[in-house]
Parts: sequence; structure tokens; C-alpha cells
Amino acid sequence: MAISRELVDKIVSEILQSLPESRVEHDPALVVAGVSNRHVHLSRNDGDRLFGSGHELTPIKDLRQPGQFACKETVTLATAGGVLESVRVLGPYRKATQVEISASDARRLRIKAPLVKSGSDLPCDPVTLIGPADSMTVEVGVGIAWRHLHLTPPRAAELSLKDGQEVSVEVPGDRGIVFSRVWVRVGDSMEVEFHVDVDEANSCGLSTGDMVRVLGS
Repeated sequence: MAISRELVDKIVSEILQSLPESRVEHDPALVVAGVSNRHVHLSRNDGDRLFGSGHELTPIKDLRQPGQFACKETVTLATAGGVLESVRVLGPYRKATQVEISASDARRLRIKAPLVKSGSDLPCDPVTLIGPADSMTVEVGVGIAWRHLHLTPPRAAELSLKDGQEVSVEVPGDRGIVFSRVWVRVGDSMEVEFHVDVDEANSCGLSTGDMVRVLGS
């Protein structure tokens, strides 16, 4: 049975209140990291084409961002120079199809992929998406995702940050690094999370669930 966010928040609040004050100090600059592997967001029309008319995506895992989930469905990405199989579809359906890959993936496909922000319509080398029902070729919406920081309005206020700003984020540890030009995204429907792709995470030994520190612009 699914547990509501309200119940989770209530339980966490009760636990925190029971701990010694020294253990619950709030540091707004500390945020959790999420490492994104290659994935595809589909429009309703493109989902129908690739998986069959009226097909509904099958959730297998909820993501940290509210309403977002990993799907059972996968597609193959193909270009004249290479192939990537079993690329996960993320739901729900969106207004436009978007393919997010890493720089290493682009080299495997032998294409030039632009660095993009969410919803980008920048042109790209043609990439064919192959599903069980059909295939389609896209020449926009394929790119390497700009590393970014999701913030709720209250956390953004604590950090004196606004939507669209850029900040630096520090990853601690033996292979610690400071990522500059991290795009700030602020929204009521967001959860606090720092997003990088697999290439960036591997460069500094970062894993999903690790804590990083926001340093400012």
C-alpha cells in the first residue's frame, strides 16, 4: 500500500523532534544528489506510435521529483554510427519528446549532442527511436542535460536563490570536485535535489543519495 507524502512528513517530523537539538541542525546548503542515466521522455502521440495506440506507461519505480516515475517500457536509440539499447522511458507523458544522454553516449552514437535545458528545442543530429510497434526519427529534443538543482520555494529563499540562476555545488570525498554553472530550478511541485548525469557522477565518485553542498554563484 502506498504511503502518502503527508504521512511521511508527519513521521519524519516526529522523529526529528525526538532527537537531541544538536543532531537536527538544519543546513539549507546541504542537498541530496540524484544521478541520471540515459532516458527518454515521450509525448502522448509518440508513445502511441512507438508502443501502440492508447498505450499507457507502466510505472516500476517512483522518482524523487513528485509525479515522476521510471517505466517498464524501453526504446532503442539508433543512428548511422551506433546503437543504444534498452533506454528507459520516464513518465508521465509530456508535451514534447525529449531524449537525454551523456557525452559518452553521444560518442557511442557518433553524434554531436547539444547541452540542453529542460524542454529545449535545439536542433540535433537525427536519432531514431525504435519501439515494439514502430520507429520514429527526431532532429530536435536530443541532448546532454545541463546539471541542475531542484529547489522548493522555501529552500530557495533560505539560500537566497531564484529560478534560472546558476550556482556552484561541491561534492566532498577523496575525488571531491566543485561543479560550476549549476542551473537552479525552483517550483512548488519540486523536491530538493541536485541532478547530474552518469559521466559527471563518475568523475567524482558521486552516487544517488549522497549529500552535496551548494556554494552559491
